[in-house]
Amino acid sequence: MTWQGIEGHDDVAEQFRRALARGRLASTFLFVGPEGVGKRSFAMRLAQTLLCQVRPVERLDPCGHCPECQQVLAGTHPDLLQVAKPRDKSEIPVGLLIGSGDRRMHEGLCHDISLKPFMGGRRIAIIDDADYLNEEGANCLLKTLEEPPPQSLLILIGTSIDRQLPTIRSRSQIVRFRPLAPELLAELMLKEGLVGEPAEARRIAAFSKGSLARAAELVDPALWSFRGRLLERLAQPPLDSSQLAKLVSAFVEEAGKEAPPRRARARLVVGFVVEFYRQIGRGLAGAPLADATEPLGNPRQAIGRFGAGEEAAAACAERSLEALGHIDRNANQAT
Repeated sequence: MTWQGIEGHDDVAEQFRRALARGRLASTFLFVGPEGVGKRSFAMRLAQTLLCQVRPVERLDPCGHCPECQQVLAGTHPDLLQVAKPRDKSEIPVGLLIGSGDRRMHEGLCHDISLKPFMGGRRIAIIDDADYLNEEGANCLLKTLEEPPPQSLLILIGTSIDRQLPTIRSRSQIVRFRPLAPELLAELMLKEGLVGEPAEARRIAAFSKGSLARAAELVDPALWSFRGRLLERLAQPPLDSSQLAKLVSAFVEEAGKEAPPRRARARLVVGFVVEFYRQIGRGLAGAPLADATEPLGNPRQAIGRFGAGEEAAAACAERSLEALGHIDRNANQAT
């Protein structure tokens, strides 16, 4: 069974079905899981379920045709509030939560969700990109989390619990979304027209970590060409940091002058590096190797050339993950 056309999360749907049947729906949820697995789509379908005026909510089966359902689909329902990180920002602006200037505390999500529902049901707020709430933003939500308005529901969407501030984690019911299975991901890629051949879909799905969004990025042949050159450089120490920096800079600059696509490419680069060093660490520890070191040809040879132990490989991966955090929050790829 596939709930509302959303693949891979029927267990989550059943969790909500049971809660609604008992009349015990929490007021705040934190959806966590990899990017591109359907968390936001699930949140929108849940909002449609709760705002539908035709079918009982415990059925978890919105009609899809009533004015309320159509407004949710169009993003125009007055009782559905949505906030996300703007593409040109590294964090969710506090003004989106509590207003700004003279309008502070008189507009923004925290103010709007406290209003009486316009259409007699609930007020539902969805905060996408919750990974990018800074401490001030999380504190602005504190009163809403501790004293949720009547008939309100707040859904925050992030990639992991670790990236959420304690203010959010401790006051939310956690809902975990698993990565999509490789075979399901390959089917979705073919269905969405991302690739035309089943073999290609399976190959890319194996590297996509269960994420359709990542799979869409990995379809680009130029990306695979760059990845091959990058891994070859990493597999042949000592590293020439100057040449490696030139290789990476050229690849990032090919994305254009806009910061968001440059940042996305930089994140992919770091992801490749993390993947490489994790595999090196696994090999040094004697664990079975995935083919993540492809296209090197001989992963064992790459491990032998590393010249250091598994702790050094783990440290390299950890430093790369730190760089990923800097890219998300501080890096300006336009300069």
